[in-house]
Amino acid sequence: MTNPLLHPSPLPYQLPPFADIKVEHFRPAFDEALERHRSEIAAIADNSAAPTWENTVEALERSGQDLDRVMAVFGNLSGTDVTDEMEEIAADIYPRLAAHYDGMYQNEKLYARIKEATPLDDDPEGHRLHDHLLRTFKRKGADLDAAGKSRLSDINQRLSALSEEFGRNLMASTRAKAVEFSEEELEGLPAERIASAKADAEALGREGFVIPLELPTVQSELSRLAREDARGRLYGASASRGSENNIPGLIEAVQLRAERAELLGFASHADYVIAEETAATADAARTMLFDLAPAAAANAEGEQKLLAEEATLNGQGFTAADWPYWESKVRARDFSLDETELRKYFPLDRVLVDGVFAAAERLYGITVVPREDLQGYAEGVRVWEVFDAGQEPEADRDNGIGLFVTDYFGRPTKRGGAWMSEFVGQSRLLERKPVIVNVMGITKPADGSQPLLSLDELHTVFHEFGHALHGLLSDVRYPTFAGTNVPRDWVEFPSQINENWALEPALVKRYARHVDTGEVISDEMLAAVTAAGEFGQGFGTVEYLAASIVDLAWHSLSHEEAAQLTAADIEQFEKDALTKAGLNNPLIAPRYRSTYFNHIFAGGYSAGYYSYLWAEVLDADGFSWFKEVGAADSADGDDAKARAAGQKFRELILSKGASRDFTEVYRELRGRDKDVQPLLRRRGLLGS
Repeated sequence: MTNPLLHPSPLPYQLPPFADIKVEHFRPAFDEALERHRSEIAAIADNSAAPTWENTVEALERSGQDLDRVMAVFGNLSGTDVTDEMEEIAADIYPRLAAHYDGMYQNEKLYARIKEATPLDDDPEGHRLHDHLLRTFKRKGADLDAAGKSRLSDINQRLSALSEEFGRNLMASTRAKAVEFSEEELEGLPAERIASAKADAEALGREGFVIPLELPTVQSELSRLAREDARGRLYGASASRGSENNIPGLIEAVQLRAERAELLGFASHADYVIAEETAATADAARTMLFDLAPAAAANAEGEQKLLAEEATLNGQGFTAADWPYWESKVRARDFSLDETELRKYFPLDRVLVDGVFAAAERLYGITVVPREDLQGYAEGVRVWEVFDAGQEPEADRDNGIGLFVTDYFGRPTKRGGAWMSEFVGQSRLLERKPVIVNVMGITKPADGSQPLLSLDELHTVFHEFGHALHGLLSDVRYPTFAGTNVPRDWVEFPSQINENWALEPALVKRYARHVDTGEVISDEMLAAVTAAGEFGQGFGTVEYLAASIVDLAWHSLSHEEAAQLTAADIEQFEKDALTKAGLNNPLIAPRYRSTYFNHIFAGGYSAGYYSYLWAEVLDADGFSWFKEVGAADSADGDDAKARAAGQKFRELILSKGASRDFTEVYRELRGRDKDVQPLLRRRGLLGS
């Protein structure tokens, strides 16, 4: 039987034929795709003809398409359907992939040919690619001696296995620690949420009512659960994840990363990673975090006093588990903002079509329409086609910009968090158009009605579509530079910019209508949302900074320092790092503690979690530009100015991927270098 993963899909835009793909296809597909890629690499390296740009670099860019296809499908489905069988395949294949790519980057003949192959003078993207490849080969060990290459490959394979193991353990721990409640203990939750908790219990084969755990320390339902003991149980379960099995692996990962950095000539893993980011040095990232910490801590202390006072007035205690609940109560008291009522203005489908997609049409001229004839990979997954300005969906069907896949609902086998990924990446060289996916874990109402989004969920839908736009509107020749293949502290810039449109006056009145009455959200409620949004920034900034500082602390260790770590050190290590930054507040945990810090121990953000805040500096300053040119903050909304600004942002930022220098394009957009003042103002840190 033909393996559907081993040839291009016949569907529009090469959307994977999900209905034909079975779990048993993955192992043989990986085996064959790896062998095909090895043969392609050997043909390039052993070519008897003199190295040219076409027969070496472009040939390398064209190679591995079968492996890319298999990995794209497996990588996405292994995060959205985490079964035992998929985890077994991942445990086997990821170390093999690490060894495979080590073999490619350590191929001396290939490296020598790349050095000699140069692009044409009038190909600036090619020159940037050539520099990038030479730097990458060096960072992957191409200049090491035989012993160094062997050790590096051993380290990479072990790190790959540890990363997969950490994520697998965390997923198991997260599922096991989902908290069971009686109906009485869910006091404070609306009836539809209680019904969903009942459905979640049934899906997990458990009794009563269950609240599954989300990725961060602070769980969203802590803001609504009225009982202290219920909040304490939910928080305690969240904060203990991974402690039973992830500590030895994360210690080993830190030690191996430090050893690898030293092997490659860097003082620490942080120095190794950040050398390729826009921050350029670990010191620059560290300085930003430590400079912001005192003001954030001071703001959080002020918030803490207000919340503790409110808890005392209501005859309750005040712990880390109680902070979100009393913050919501004080917000309702001081800003007349009922968060349960506010959700009724944000049903998912209307937010998506009349908000997210409408904003993209207003700014970038694109149209997003459903493709009901194309199948997703699970129930509730939808496929959309994206068209450019001037195209007609009916006339230009299958010839638009690309496809967009949405997977918004939580499932027992889906890992936590929200993310964007791709099934097909854009490339003019490969004549490929993008197929992009957004994934979230929104609780699906048990009665089949539209989920009503919290403000956090609303912003996340806009945020992830910002990543999707980065992939969809990519317009580069070489796949290495396409879409979100950019530094971590740049990749969050477009997504965070897109969040700003969620509550932008010209847009929000077009989509925020009460789910029952159809009433447009009032100016008074919007003003309350804006005012309330400034409250709680101390807590939000501290929990984020704390996680970033823990990440940098782990990855700033030298090889010698890391080698002395033991599993018993982890709690004290976190505490010492936070104390040094002035952020060791027992009532504000890091957004992620080490044992469930999926971003840095099972994702691609090691020594890079700071990037969200680095990108927020760009975002806050960049959105100020949208305001200055008249594209935002107008209740009437000047659509012509919005389109002009959007097209400039699309041309300079969204379409270029990594094909241009990031500082250069930002300067071209803004007319100057970035300014931190708008971020300080937004975070309530200006003058603190």
